[in-house]
Amino acid sequence: MSIPALDRKLLAILAADMVGYSKAMEADEAGTIKRLKAIRSDLINPAISQRHGSVVKLMGDGALVAFDSVVDAVACAAEIQNTVAACNAGLPELERFVFRIGINLGDVALVDGDLYGDGVNVAARLEQLAEPGGVMVSGTAYDHLQGKLDWPLDFAGEHQVKNISRPVRMYRLRLDGKRARRPLLGMMPRWAKTAAAAIVALALAGGGVWWFLQPEPLSAKPSVAVLPFDNYGGDEASGRLADGLTEDIITDLARFPEFEVMARNSTEAYKDKPVDARQVASALHVGFVLEGSIQRQGDRVRITAQLIDAKTGHHLWSEKWDRPAEDVFAVQTEIAEQVTNRLGGGVGLIQEAGRAAAKRKRPENLNAYDYYLLGSEKIEKLTKADEEEAITFLNRAKELDPGLARAWVELYHAHELLELFGVDPESNRKAADDVAEHAVRLDPSDAEAHAVFGMSLANKGDMGRAKAELDTALRLAPGSSEILTFYTGFAARFGEPERGAQMVDQVMRLDPNYPMWASNFFAPAYFMAGRYEDAVKMLERMTPNNYQKWTWVVRSSSLAALGRTDEATASVTEALKQHPDLTVESMINEPGLSTMERGRFIETMPLAGFPACAKAEALAKIAKPVRLPECEAGKAKPLGQP
Repeated sequence: MSIPALDRKLLAILAADMVGYSKAMEADEAGTIKRLKAIRSDLINPAISQRHGSVVKLMGDGALVAFDSVVDAVACAAEIQNTVAACNAGLPELERFVFRIGINLGDVALVDGDLYGDGVNVAARLEQLAEPGGVMVSGTAYDHLQGKLDWPLDFAGEHQVKNISRPVRMYRLRLDGKRARRPLLGMMPRWAKTAAAAIVALALAGGGVWWFLQPEPLSAKPSVAVLPFDNYGGDEASGRLADGLTEDIITDLARFPEFEVMARNSTEAYKDKPVDARQVASALHVGFVLEGSIQRQGDRVRITAQLIDAKTGHHLWSEKWDRPAEDVFAVQTEIAEQVTNRLGGGVGLIQEAGRAAAKRKRPENLNAYDYYLLGSEKIEKLTKADEEEAITFLNRAKELDPGLARAWVELYHAHELLELFGVDPESNRKAADDVAEHAVRLDPSDAEAHAVFGMSLANKGDMGRAKAELDTALRLAPGSSEILTFYTGFAARFGEPERGAQMVDQVMRLDPNYPMWASNFFAPAYFMAGRYEDAVKMLERMTPNNYQKWTWVVRSSSLAALGRTDEATASVTEALKQHPDLTVESMINEPGLSTMERGRFIETMPLAGFPACAKAEALAKIAKPVRLPECEAGKAKPLGQP
């Protein structure tokens, strides 16, 4: 019996897919479906029809379209992406749609109205490797496009893609229509190149290297690709755990504005393949690659992860976990949180590597992001001099890039710390409030911007709005140890002292190497929950040079509550040298304190030997000061009198 010949045809295949479809459906299924249908009918379908394309199939968030002309296919893709981008500009973040598009020219088989073959598979792989909002074109399509397009194409290398034996040439469509500037040497005749080389050599020898140091772009954020975790167990359960872990880490890392994370579609092509991290980084244009593996052994699951610097191939960090396999989803959540908190946030490894690189640069080559990195590092030193230097760096960052919200966030921390150190308190308090509000206006999707704005509101006594902002920060980044840390410092003000202490315990599990500055949040949280021993231990990583007013009070009062009287007395003596006006009344009049917090100070500070009553001039600055009975009645006792 003979097999009938397949109906084959050379077609341009366009594969399109929506970025973040699953997340959007989870957040608002009905609204997402409605908006996607509207975009298809109003924008996408008319563009396909105008360019004589035929929709082969729709796949929820994706589509496969065939064109007789590859020129029409690419023009259609450009029109779709530019039109959708223009439409997004006027929409809230949550309502925006972003697509990836891949285009290939190849021989395909037509069977019952559907298309099959490598021509279709390559288009699908190109779509996965396209940037969000971008178009990736195959080499075969490129060869037929020369001189026929208004949009230039940039070579993106040759890459091995899943289920295709040969490497695939790839080109990025530049949707802005601007062609890359040809290098100066490339336009010179041979004799001119030789002369130019001689001039360069003379300039270098004569100390004129500065002339060749061109300024860098303002946006120079580090970027990371998370490769699909390898499944060494081979069973389906381990495979699901590997896929879920990869997805969770990408999602969690994407919450950190400090760096850019490649979407899973871009890294999925490397699944189940031996890859070289440096080649992956070159193909995806990232500076770091995270890879890992999962292996099931009996009733245990062993998971490894490692972060690689793509420029050098060096391993910056690696970790192993050995956990019971009883609840794979709990394991998945735990590992994802630990990995993202180790890599991300203000003290994560990726930012740490960026700081090291910034320090190696000449001052005239530093850009906004580098100044931000250096400023954030100074903040963590917790000394007056370092906070002042941090403000200098961060102000330079926002001058170079006023839209860099993270620079404004860090400025809040620096100004607040200087206020707590007693440096121009009123001026630094106002500056902290101003930059916090500006940060959240600049980037409403930045969890830490909401956190610092919430802390600013709490310090002004606006506890309702403060809690709303900190709750928003937690909702945006529920697994971030930094956001949890910030919340711990204010949980007692919201009437949740036990929750604050429990959050500290949670952060300790997520990030056992928590930064020194976190003790300023953890110690008060433990103190307000009555966990005095834990509060004192939290301050062991700090020295008196790092102490602020609250630190002195928490340490001294905790020591007294534990019966360590001599240590408490010595601590109070030093505290009063640094802050002569520190009294029980001055603390209970801090803005926004809850009744419980005031009670904790009233209970423990006298045990340590702090003076009870505030001076009249200090009270005059407070509209409705809270008074102690003995102070209000003029019965204040001398320091040390029982």
